[in-house]
Amino acid sequence: MTLCTVLTIGSGVNYACTSIIVTKGASADGSVMVTYNCDGVFHPILRYTPAADYPPGDSLEIKDWSGNLRGKIAQVEHTYSVVRLINEHQLVIGETTVDGRQELQNPDALLHYWDLMQLALKRATTAREAIAVITDLVNTYGYRSTGESISIADTEEAWLLEIIGPGPGEDGAVWVAMKIPDGYICAHANKARIREFPLDDPENCIYSDNVISLAIEKGYYHPASGEPFNFQEAYCPTTPRNQRYADARVWSVYRRAAASLNLSADYHRAVEGAEPYPLWVKPDQKLSLSDLFDLNRDHYEGTDFDMRVGIDAGPYGSPNRWRPICWEQDGEEYVWERPISTQQTGFSIVTQSRSWLPDPIGGVLWYGVDDTYTTCYVPLYCSINDLPFPYTVGRLNKFTWESAWWVFNFVANYANLKYSYMIQDIQTVQNELEGMMIQAQPEVDKAALKFYESNPDSMITYLTGYSVKQGEMVVKTWRELGEFLIQKYNDGYVQDDEFRSHKEGYPEQWLREVIKSRPEQFKLPEKDEETPESNLID
Repeated sequence: MTLCTVLTIGSGVNYACTSIIVTKGASADGSVMVTYNCDGVFHPILRYTPAADYPPGDSLEIKDWSGNLRGKIAQVEHTYSVVRLINEHQLVIGETTVDGRQELQNPDALLHYWDLMQLALKRATTAREAIAVITDLVNTYGYRSTGESISIADTEEAWLLEIIGPGPGEDGAVWVAMKIPDGYICAHANKARIREFPLDDPENCIYSDNVISLAIEKGYYHPASGEPFNFQEAYCPTTPRNQRYADARVWSVYRRAAASLNLSADYHRAVEGAEPYPLWVKPDQKLSLSDLFDLNRDHYEGTDFDMRVGIDAGPYGSPNRWRPICWEQDGEEYVWERPISTQQTGFSIVTQSRSWLPDPIGGVLWYGVDDTYTTCYVPLYCSINDLPFPYTVGRLNKFTWESAWWVFNFVANYANLKYSYMIQDIQTVQNELEGMMIQAQPEVDKAALKFYESNPDSMITYLTGYSVKQGEMVVKTWRELGEFLIQKYNDGYVQDDEFRSHKEGYPEQWLREVIKSRPEQFKLPEKDEETPESNLID
């Protein structure tokens, strides 16, 4: 599948995501953290699944997104509660679709990757258990999706699992999982990242029995070449297009978190001989929660690929580029940059798994909807049993102020009218709210610990109430922000604090480009003494 095809099929939900994994030793507070941007044309619904018990021999129906039954699997006797992508044991799972060898997809198998993620969260307590759950399930019921890179983290460890099918009608899957070394971070974005891996280090690397043999059978790998086996090149071969689309985002994470490495842009621009980016890097400084928010908000700012710069950014420096991402002009193919932060994001998360706190308090999923650059993350503790209402309602084909996604989407879209101005107002509110919630976290944890020691049920009630209140407060504030932006930037003017409208006009450089394109059309005629000057003033 080509880059252009990937961005135009179906809803795009499972074709355009970015994930960052941060180990304990690489985080400022000692938590294991995962980010996940789920990008595509869809309206997300935040879901909570309570823990449950089932009788021996029970089964679970597996349905598609339209509710159609695909098959059944054996149910386990107990499942854990899940809030979106974190469970009650602080286990977190995220993903990015890599496609890889599409001829290896098995459309007759039962389990898609999203089935596997949810099943692992309901059935596992640690990252290693989650890998075992996923790989056991595909061995039993088959793997239905194309290639996937899956982030899996608990309070102690973080892993990257990469998996692909064995081909139509074939059982099981092909996979490899590597533990991210403590003190390091890893990024992946729609391309397999594991290249060479150790065959004799089960503490840090595990893999399917067929990972090499299938590649040999299919002609993807030739041992006689003398080259070591490379999972990425066997199952998701590097091309100039996936370098541009996927590796550019990995580079942008690493160039910000580990600037001292001075990683070149050459590889993601497919310069011949350029070295691939490392699977993991050690950040120059340990990363905080707010650092992860910032890494999620990236348009290659400050680089040669800065999307706020150039005539393509419009007069007000918008980093957004409308789809299709690829187009043809006069027989040549062109493509916009693909950033980490995009207007097509449905939802994104930044998680904390904190080993020094009891599970109900230690696990926090910070949740945002729509574009990461203009969203506001809210904390959802992993033990809560209810959700902020605005995040649980809405649909793509009907606007409603009740829906958090529509509220954030409205603000983000309105900002495109005068982006360089409005983004400052948005970020002021964003920084204030996120800063307030981050600053409040130690006190919330402390209060929850007191409940935990005396009355665990009261602790869950407290954390649920806090999480719900923050979510509802943020959405209410964002509605008010949208109303403020309409008032302040009405009809292209900019109102000051005294409600006086000012004509700010267009940036000089953009006006030069306009004049250059049609120099005579916009030239003002020489002054006519008989024509009042007021006729040229609006």
